[in-house]
Amino acid sequence: MLAVTIPMAAWFYLMMIGGGQWTVLAYFLAMTGVFSLVFYMFAWLNLFGGADAWALIFLSVSVPAFPIEPLSGYPPTGFFPFSVLVNALLLNLLTPLILGLQNLVHRRRAPFPYMFLGFPVRADDLPGAFGFIMEEIEEDEDGALMRRFVRPAEAIQRMVSGKKRIYTRDLRLHPGDYTREMALFQKAGTVWISYGIPFIVPLTAGLLTALFFGDILYFLMKWIIGG
Repeated sequence: MLAVTIPMAAWFYLMMIGGGQWTVLAYFLAMTGVFSLVFYMFAWLNLFGGADAWALIFLSVSVPAFPIEPLSGYPPTGFFPFSVLVNALLLNLLTPLILGLQNLVHRRRAPFPYMFLGFPVRADDLPGAFGFIMEEIEEDEDGALMRRFVRPAEAIQRMVSGKKRIYTRDLRLHPGDYTREMALFQKAGTVWISYGIPFIVPLTAGLLTALFFGDILYFLMKWIIGG
């Protein structure tokens, strides 16, 4: 990837130097530096996966501008990776809506917003699922189960602080470390987990839509104001 794209990016910058477009050159170099730093910080704060952050950094370095004019036209920023990220975030919003409808159809009930963030899985099937446990399940002195959903703000705080969450892959790869938790899950019967779609999937969709259609947010804004 880098062997092909870095020479092309260098050619892009050399063309601007040859044309005396110093302002445009400085703009794209600054945007590349700022966004690469932002993506790195997102990964450092556990808001992004490391692979997702590096994908966006490589994209910023390799394809700073739109290679072709998309169907909806060039957005004001003109910075291709920004449109890729915006499209990915907007497309990713469709997943909770679809998930919520599926839970309603199958009569799987949970407080808002958890019906749009996850789904229940039988305890025996947890190691083969993909996501993280959305519930905290404990047992009182009388043997009764106490369970609660982890609040979204609390979940984000745990992500930023790096506090350990139970991922289904941990149950699959290190079952001996979670014998107590699995015993509680077995007693509960079913446990709600988050949907497990790697962000690289909507990122890929965001890249393709940005390349051929353009910036979805910019298109919606133009449509709303009638431009």
